[in-house]
Amino acid sequence: MIQSKCNSTMSEQIESEQYQSWIGNTETSSDLLTTAPMVSMAATLDKADLNFDIGTEVPPLWHWLFFLNPARHSLLASDGHAEKGDFLPPIPLPRRMWAGSRFEFRQPLLVGETISRRSEIKSIKFKQGRSGQLAFVCVHHQVSSERGIALREEHDIVFRDNAAAATPAPEPLSAPEQSDFHRSMTADAVLLFRYSALTFNGHRIHYDRDYVTQTEGYPGLVVHGPLLATLLCDLLLESLPGCKLEKFEFKAMHPVFDLNDFKVCGLQPDEHNVSRLWIQDHNGSLCMDAAATVTMPAQ
Repeated sequence: MIQSKCNSTMSEQIESEQYQSWIGNTETSSDLLTTAPMVSMAATLDKADLNFDIGTEVPPLWHWLFFLNPARHSLLASDGHAEKGDFLPPIPLPRRMWAGSRFEFRQPLLVGETISRRSEIKSIKFKQGRSGQLAFVCVHHQVSSERGIALREEHDIVFRDNAAAATPAPEPLSAPEQSDFHRSMTADAVLLFRYSALTFNGHRIHYDRDYVTQTEGYPGLVVHGPLLATLLCDLLLESLPGCKLEKFEFKAMHPVFDLNDFKVCGLQPDEHNVSRLWIQDHNGSLCMDAAATVTMPAQ
């Protein structure tokens, strides 16, 4: 989870205590791994070589196409997200971002099977950042099939204030200069719209240019964090044929916009079978930092 070097004030501690009763809140859902979303996802990622017959393994992170639980239109906030206060606590900070996730893969999900997900709020923390107050909510998801637990995920969500006009944006870190494999990508408005539709993500920063530039102050449409993470996994598995993904984690470092191309990059696994992966923008800035633990096929 993203850490802050700022010390909490007494008011922040009081606000944090206000939401402690939400820790342990749970939500369960189930879904059927049908082929239509996966066929559409393969088309969105321009992958012509994927077939989804009953029993086919679902690619890593494509479970995000399921468990969508769409909110009624009348229950949406002005940013397009569902109003908080049902499963997530009603924290009164207007901006919401996917800060990162950590995965443990136990066994593959298979096309055609029914799966379930149990979600639980593990922690809620308030901190003071350069742009104002921040709230970090960590949610643990466990996805299972009839064969047992398939994957576990810790999902970090950050809520924040609207940045003041005079607040300078933090200087991004530089991405590594060398990679063993990489892919250049163009995230145009059509790609972002299609991914939003597939995941039923109404967040307007991904498709509403007037909203994202005039209300949230970004220069262009924001590429989804989960989409970037999916591209990293896809590059890894394509570059290391036959490898099995055991663990994966990513952390959002800097937004990626639809205004310029970006690169999906990675390194060969080290002696611990860990491969570093990252997203870098056209300026060479580190936008997403990730690591994957793999099992390589027997020689």
